[in-house]
Amino acid sequence: MNAEQIIIRKRDGIELSKQELQFIVEGFVCGEIPDYQMAALLMAIYFQGMSFEETFLLTKQMIASGKKVDFSHLDKFPIDKHSTGGVGDKISIILAPLVASAGVAVPMMSGRALGHSGGTLDKLEAIPGFRTRLTLFEFVKQVEKIGIAMIGQTEEIVPADRKIYALRDRTGTIPSIPLVVASILSKKIAEGAKALVLDVKTGKGAFFSSEDKALQLAETMIAIGEKFDLPTTALMTAMDQPLGYAIGNWLETREAIDILKGNGPEDVVEITLALGAEMLYQSGIVDNVASGLNRLKQLLESGDAYEKFLFLIEAQGGDLSVIENPNKYPKSQYNQIIFSAKEGYIQSINALKIGLLTMEIGAGRKKISDQIDYGAGIVLQKKVGDPISRGEALAKIFCSTDISSDYLREKIDEAIEITANPKPVPCLILKYINKDGQFSWRHYVNK
Repeated sequence: MNAEQIIIRKRDGIELSKQELQFIVEGFVCGEIPDYQMAALLMAIYFQGMSFEETFLLTKQMIASGKKVDFSHLDKFPIDKHSTGGVGDKISIILAPLVASAGVAVPMMSGRALGHSGGTLDKLEAIPGFRTRLTLFEFVKQVEKIGIAMIGQTEEIVPADRKIYALRDRTGTIPSIPLVVASILSKKIAEGAKALVLDVKTGKGAFFSSEDKALQLAETMIAIGEKFDLPTTALMTAMDQPLGYAIGNWLETREAIDILKGNGPEDVVEITLALGAEMLYQSGIVDNVASGLNRLKQLLESGDAYEKFLFLIEAQGGDLSVIENPNKYPKSQYNQIIFSAKEGYIQSINALKIGLLTMEIGAGRKKISDQIDYGAGIVLQKKVGDPISRGEALAKIFCSTDISSDYLREKIDEAIEITANPKPVPCLILKYINKDGQFSWRHYVNK
């Protein structure tokens, strides 16, 4: 058995065996299989796909590449959430301390930016001093002490995924359902979560733009999660326009802080509360989702969620003074305001184009070695359906490079469509999915 033979078999659409997948994963982790051969296999998987059994076995081998945490000794139920990635998605930063303040444990292991989509770790690391690289021992002890930790993969947890995740970003193989499933579930199972709630995004700014593909991803993750005894449910949410107003690492973190303090955009709050209520329900903290929604609203209003966030920041070395007074954060060297040349209503805001522009001005990585400008980004001034006057601000742009205002204006005009007639406010939560099928979220909440 060798890597070349396995690549050829997958290239030709042949199902890989447990032994072949074990050979590949173990060989790649220990360095015997080079990046170029793993990249070839990833591309073969991208085009040929994997069977359910292959996806399950790949996930299992990735978990086996490192250690597995056991939180069974906790008096709190350990649960996590994962988003498939979107533009302006800062929900984890709000959600984790919010549900932890309700009495569940949140051992959250997150990722970095992939393509045009921002990463939770990069947003947290925009906070001066915040450590996302905890040891496994530190991770466990912090969850035991304060009920929450938000980290990247440790050296001990799923090292196979850490290496493959970086390679997927460089080889155009991000939107592969088997690879997404194995990546997400291997981390969540290894980190010690006992249930998982997914935010599966669909639309222009999502990696799976079609609802059919997003639904296939959700159903596959739910089925494989069940096979690992990890109860998994999902909300399918819209990602045609960016979530919230801020796109960019510190800008999104600041918007998340605003929400924890009781302010912030309604669309971010709506999805955060929905995901959080489902987490509380799956954890057994509440009897139904409606009760979970009410409980989380109270925790936001009372300041308990914000207080839990402060505990998290302090525990992981972050500068609390910047959280309490965000205006202390260093200002970007260059900032520009893009004004509207038209009067009318915002018809659409292309999340993909906004995400790519944000990456271009320094807020993301074109390659894994790129340094991120944590202060760079875009703050939209309008959402779909809003009225706008000629000469009114469309977007504010922050960066450390002097970029032509004409170029930025052209890019914003390409991304934002203005028409004479208003458009209804789009629905954010499209479906609720569990092992029994797909349902209307509103019907599920009110049942």
